Amino acid sequence: MARPPAPGAPGLFTEGEGKRPLAARMRPNQLADLVGLGELLAETSWLRAALAAGRLPSMVLYGPSGTGKTTLARILAAESMSAWVGMNAVTATVQDLRQVLAESRQRLAVEGKTTILFLDEIHRLNRAQQEVLLPDVEDGSVVLIGTTAGNPFFDISRALLSRVRTVAFVPLADKEIAAIVDRALADRERGLGAWELTLEPAARASLVRLSGGDGRVALNLLEAAATRRHAASGGAVSAQDVEDVRQGVYAPYDQAGDEHYHTISAFIKSVRGSDPDAAMIWLTKMLELGEEPRFIGRRLVILAVEDVGLADPDVLPYVMAAAQGLELIGLPEGALLLAAATLRLALAPKSNSATMALAAARQLVQAHGRLTVPAHLRNLSGQAKREADAADYRYPHNFPDHWVDQDYWPEGVPKTAIYPRVDAGAEAALNRQKPGTGRSR
Repeated sequence: MARPPAPGAPGLFTEGEGKRPLAARMRPNQLADLVGLGELLAETSWLRAALAAGRLPSMVLYGPSGTGKTTLARILAAESMSAWVGMNAVTATVQDLRQVLAESRQRLAVEGKTTILFLDEIHRLNRAQQEVLLPDVEDGSVVLIGTTAGNPFFDISRALLSRVRTVAFVPLADKEIAAIVDRALADRERGLGAWELTLEPAARASLVRLSGGDGRVALNLLEAAATRRHAASGGAVSAQDVEDVRQGVYAPYDQAGDEHYHTISAFIKSVRGSDPDAAMIWLTKMLELGEEPRFIGRRLVILAVEDVGLADPDVLPYVMAAAQGLELIGLPEGALLLAAATLRLALAPKSNSATMALAAARQLVQAHGRLTVPAHLRNLSGQAKREADAADYRYPHNFPDHWVDQDYWPEGVPKTAIYPRVDAGAEAALNRQKPGTGRSR
């Protein structure tokens, strides 16, 4: 018996429809079909109430790709019967924005119709572009819906953020990815239902795992695996089919987005927590997904002083040499330098005495304001210097052990502990030494 026609063949889709990717064909067109938005889509949510009242607010939707940001924006435009103008912030100019805003004001005045200005990658707008939007967003002449994979509080001005609602999206749950996959496999109008394929449980589990919570990735993998199975003999899509069409391990990662910050945070905390195995996992994830190696090198240098410090003074030059070597040879061989520096830091004794001492000193300086330098410590000249030296200052090298008890504190400031004297590694030995001698007390 002949197999059903492939997507794109006459009789299965409208002309041209079947040539679109499965993820595009399966894009939901009503709120009821969206998954993963929880309370935002509840019948009693603020969004439902605003839509029903015809008073849709401007919004910034942020979170990982493939979680429904653009889809939600399109559905809101359709259900509110608004005009839709889509732009990418990377290519939009101030002149482009001014023109759209002028047309939106005219449309509202003449037709009584609201315009939704959809700005993808809104975090890429510069300050001048953001300022152009402010008056029209504030008075409702246009409804702005921006999307970004990053955290808007880092890149969008407070003035614009104060005029919009921010909505956070999260990676889709496993059951939600599975539901999206099953719906696409069964849908005979827009999906793969005409092929009458089934999906082995192990294949479904692989699709869920490899998607990383991204519905688009899950559908792209499903389409590739199903096409392979259909071209072979039909039947059940297997885990091997999925494995054969995958192109490397997928994970959501954006060097300007939350996943970037989450991953580098896990890396830093694993090194600080002296877990070399976990540290290597996070390092490898960053390298495999295209993280800038110089960024990793800089973080390693910071770790060397922030979390190891005096507990192992040899670590900083070791890590600095690795960072400089990375500049010399680049990737892929430079990954070995980053790996070695990561392991050296993870295995080293830990001390944050420099961080603590700096924080304590900063607190004291801020509390006391202007700090007066005692006369015997000032940079004096001529007769004033001779008088101060003779009266007060003691030159340490003139004394046994090159040290003398002397007051170095600002005038009128009570003495308090600044350096915490961490008892770890080489720092413990430093704290046991007599001042200025290098010998134990």
